[in-house]
Amino acid sequence: MGANFDIHSVTRTYAVWAPFYDFFFGPVFEAGRHAAIVAAEQVCGSLGGRILEVGVGTGISLPDYARVNHLVGVDLSEAMLRKAQTRVAAQGLSNVEALAVMDAEHLALPDKSFDVVVAQYVITTVPHPEATLDEFVRVIRPGGEIVLINHIGAESGPRRLFETCFAPLARWLGWRPEFRFGRLASWAQRHGGVRVIERRSMPPLGHFSLIRFERLADGERRSAA
Repeated sequence: MGANFDIHSVTRTYAVWAPFYDFFFGPVFEAGRHAAIVAAEQVCGSLGGRILEVGVGTGISLPDYARVNHLVGVDLSEAMLRKAQTRVAAQGLSNVEALAVMDAEHLALPDKSFDVVVAQYVITTVPHPEATLDEFVRVIRPGGEIVLINHIGAESGPRRLFETCFAPLARWLGWRPEFRFGRLASWAQRHGGVRVIERRSMPPLGHFSLIRFERLADGERRSAA
């Protein structure tokens, strides 16, 4: 694991970006944010449910959830969370139960306490993606889902060449251009308690993907191959 992906460097990077994040990345990530919210709310249904957003950042997505859903947002960056707290207060988002500084790999939350975990542009920025995904599974109920929106590296073709050329910039932003879908699929297989239920390319230009995992019911756990 490269030094660029230790917790302290990630925290420093997002402290720098906090004042400008919405301006620069809000429009680029808008389609992914919307798709993640739609996917999460399909799990919760019309009566709503409990949704954990990991890497909530400035809280830019929070106003777009239906008010019937109860939201908890966590992030490693205090600077980002201060902006999220301001947004929640200014818009009267009473369905946001809590915003807290928390390491995604060590969630201080009870087992099976959420219907959905949403992680947007997070899983390639954490030092240990598989351990982080294990935590996501722990905190969702059987039948619940993990919804990821993330850059997933191309396997081949022009996009892979483009990503290779821009790898230094991507790493500065905290992304791993070499992180490919096979790594997520292998994790799910080894874990045995989840299954991939959707993988969908997202704009711009298919550089991002929506990926959904379902937590299997207790006793339904699959054996790794």
